[in-house]
Amino acid sequence: MAARTDDRDLIFQWEVRSWSRALPLWERHLRAITSDQRHALALGERDGGLSLMLANSGLVVVCSDLNGPTQRAKDLHAAFGWDECVTYESIDTLAIPKPDNSFDVIAFKSMIGALSTKERQAQAIREMHRVLKPGGVLLFAENLHGSALHGWLRKRFVAWDAYWRYLDVKKDRDLFAPFTRVDDATTGFLANLGRTEAQRDLIARFDALVMPLIPAGMRTIWYGAAIKG
Repeated sequence: MAARTDDRDLIFQWEVRSWSRALPLWERHLRAITSDQRHALALGERDGGLSLMLANSGLVVVCSDLNGPTQRAKDLHAAFGWDECVTYESIDTLAIPKPDNSFDVIAFKSMIGALSTKERQAQAIREMHRVLKPGGVLLFAENLHGSALHGWLRKRFVAWDAYWRYLDVKKDRDLFAPFTRVDDATTGFLANLGRTEAQRDLIARFDALVMPLIPAGMRTIWYGAAIKG
């Protein structure tokens, strides 16, 4: 089942218009999963948005965060009637406590930047690859470093800039080396500079118009699907 337009706020939670551009690509890959009972792992979930998307798509979901998802996540899933198909765990992405070949789908959004170094990011993605079944898919959306303006503003106004490692769509493509194929795209430009969600939504409409003119190296979001062979 595709996400309804009015569910996207619940799934993506901030800068929704920009990040939700990943949905058509993700949903195309979710429809291609043919297991009778499909199992998914959502990482770095906190408030459970991606787990809602996966449950809406008919998967049995482990909703996880480093220190466990919030009560808000549990309330969200209960409101949609997904209590029976979503469970909750504390999971460190650097050492996922699951056997090899456990999941048909793994998903994360805006998470591996917090790992601070490329080495730790690569370790996390190797762990995701390990616990995916052959033919499984990793759905990802992560922050890119964007333009020089974005870097200048983050250093002055973003509290976590000191430890967050933003990705580079060219230099960091090797993070996905364990996977057979990566179907990906970039988006986002000025919308993340908005101070409120209403401002970000308005600016994202402008971003969509100028996106063909914005080099990939200046965009702010990298999303895609990585397939395990």
